[in-house]
Amino acid sequence: MAVRQALQITCPAAVVHAADNEASSAKKPLDIRLFHSLNRASAAVVSPDSTKALFTQSHYNQDENKSATFINLLDLASGNITRLTEDAIGSSFTSPLWFDDTSFGYIHKNVLYQQPLQEGANATEVFAPPIDISSVKYLKESGLLAFIADVYPDCALHKTRELQDAEKHKIDSAQIYDNLWPRHWNEWMGLRKSTLFVAPLTRPGSTDERLAWVVGNETNLMHGLPAYHDPMIRWSVDEYTVDTAGSRAAFVTRKPKHDMTSSTDVDVYVVDTSGSSLQLLTGNVDGMASGPTFSQDGQLLAWLQMETGGYEADINRIYIHNLAKNETTSIARDWDLTPSSLLWSSDARTLFAIVGDKGHNVVYTIDVATGQRNKLTERGTAGGLRRLSQDKLLLTHGDTNKCTNIHVLDTSSKELRQLTDVNQDKLRDVYVGDAEDFWFSGARGDKVHGWLVKPHNFDPSKKYPVAYLVHGGPQQANLHTFSYAQWNPNMYASAWLCRCPSQLPRLADIRPEFHRLHPLAVGRIPHYDFVDKDRMVALGASYGGYMMNWFNGHTRRFKALVNHDGMFSAPMFWYSTEELWFPEHDFNGVPYKRSDRAMYEKWNPERFADQFQTPTLFIQGEKDFRLTVDNSIGPFTLLRHKGVAARLMYFPDEDHWTNHNGNSVRWYTEVLRWISEHTNNTLPYELEL
Repeated sequence: MAVRQALQITCPAAVVHAADNEASSAKKPLDIRLFHSLNRASAAVVSPDSTKALFTQSHYNQDENKSATFINLLDLASGNITRLTEDAIGSSFTSPLWFDDTSFGYIHKNVLYQQPLQEGANATEVFAPPIDISSVKYLKESGLLAFIADVYPDCALHKTRELQDAEKHKIDSAQIYDNLWPRHWNEWMGLRKSTLFVAPLTRPGSTDERLAWVVGNETNLMHGLPAYHDPMIRWSVDEYTVDTAGSRAAFVTRKPKHDMTSSTDVDVYVVDTSGSSLQLLTGNVDGMASGPTFSQDGQLLAWLQMETGGYEADINRIYIHNLAKNETTSIARDWDLTPSSLLWSSDARTLFAIVGDKGHNVVYTIDVATGQRNKLTERGTAGGLRRLSQDKLLLTHGDTNKCTNIHVLDTSSKELRQLTDVNQDKLRDVYVGDAEDFWFSGARGDKVHGWLVKPHNFDPSKKYPVAYLVHGGPQQANLHTFSYAQWNPNMYASAWLCRCPSQLPRLADIRPEFHRLHPLAVGRIPHYDFVDKDRMVALGASYGGYMMNWFNGHTRRFKALVNHDGMFSAPMFWYSTEELWFPEHDFNGVPYKRSDRAMYEKWNPERFADQFQTPTLFIQGEKDFRLTVDNSIGPFTLLRHKGVAARLMYFPDEDHWTNHNGNSVRWYTEVLRWISEHTNNTLPYELEL
């Protein structure tokens, strides 16, 4: 395929400060062991009186290959942090919640406990369900527990446990399917469905601690969902919210039907917590809904809505439903940015939104009456918005050079104040580089955003090899954030200049993206004299892996590639993947139709297999049903058969991601070893494996 080259590349000259260089040289590099030991803080849960917050903190011990997760108390006035539960390797305390201003709850070994805040107070068992539960909320005003559990059709928790135990005595392991989805993401579908429940929670007034709480019979809030009783139809509740009074719940779920692989129709339902009056709010929209949230008075429900069926990268529109009037409206429709989460102000006149904007996830306000927007933060990645008062928000925030921590945002002054620093001691003398933004022109004139992180001990008079990270999706983005997963740019900036394209312009399909990436891929950044264009490697996962295969067939620029779970054969992708809407939308049809096949072949990396000759490390998880094992075995076999250096790293227990810390350690070790070998570069620390 002929690729037109960009006529112009625009990026600022690099600005280097001597003090920054001196600070870098005085610090240690961020190595693999330290990276995986870092503390990770969750979003906070605010107390009813808005003076305190709970959050979980976790860390991994590589020697024992185990993690610890515990709960902290944060005083919002002083910033003081108190650990409330045990911090022991292998222990896990999750799902923090408030029973009142003086006692909190958590899940430990699938038991819900209550514990007073007083020092030395003992925890009391509240609920020991017979099967696992998750996403637990306590609704004090109504005395209800809300939670999600995987149950058999129309079965309560105890009955599900009985059927689950009976399954162990089957003489065969066959699973029979007649409908699509037989599998999704990383699991084969079973009869159990992820279901939303509420149960009354009361105190009998006894002094016997064993009788401190009584949990009544649970109510299945999804009982009236169409096709719920069909055991061969797979659906699950993805998200839910309950109003302050505990009288209504709203949830999102895919519409149950016999072929769920070609539709992105995800709907919003609202239901009384008594289990009656189940109402579908999105019956006239075929796109994907997400993030429902009630206003404080419970009269308004807002959510995010994609409107194009079969298109998972569509823009999110803001919908608001007035429950008293039974009317739904959409606001801010002139906005070309796409929000990812919403939160109401206390007076319901404003919505706060987290929005992707030029490589950052920032906070905006949206005036409900006019749709007018106001940006509250400029840099970094915000998440976990919580309302403290009319003009204060609690949130998590991080940046490329800053781990995620809890902050307070003043919505009037726009001041962002950090409350926690969970890795202050661990990173005190460690180099963590910030990202420098630049823009360049794609082959079709698009302005594309990217950024780079300079390596440890950076010297502008030297030339550095480049690690070029391509994001997946393709609707995802490389964000200004400190990721704890495989694509943290600072893990490559230990010895390479790390360059990342940010989110590309919102496209109708994936196909033209190569034209936007290619000018950057071939190293045309003339103002950066410290770039060694003869020692470049490229790395990507999922759609980024597709681009690695495309690069392999179209350019000789890179010394090596790293391809994690990437697409190799576009036609076979349709036959093997579990979300058919993706290829059907982006390749304009299905490959078994002759009229549609040409588009699959035009953008098929495998069609250019005769041109593959770049050494490549392929990484694949057995449980990845989005891009199956053959997508890595195929090009690995191709390169080795041609005598080209290639390596396959296979994880039998991983899916589309690398979820286990031990596997992540090995992932980084092999990836950094591979790109070191092919760029003739040396890491500033020894690899342990």
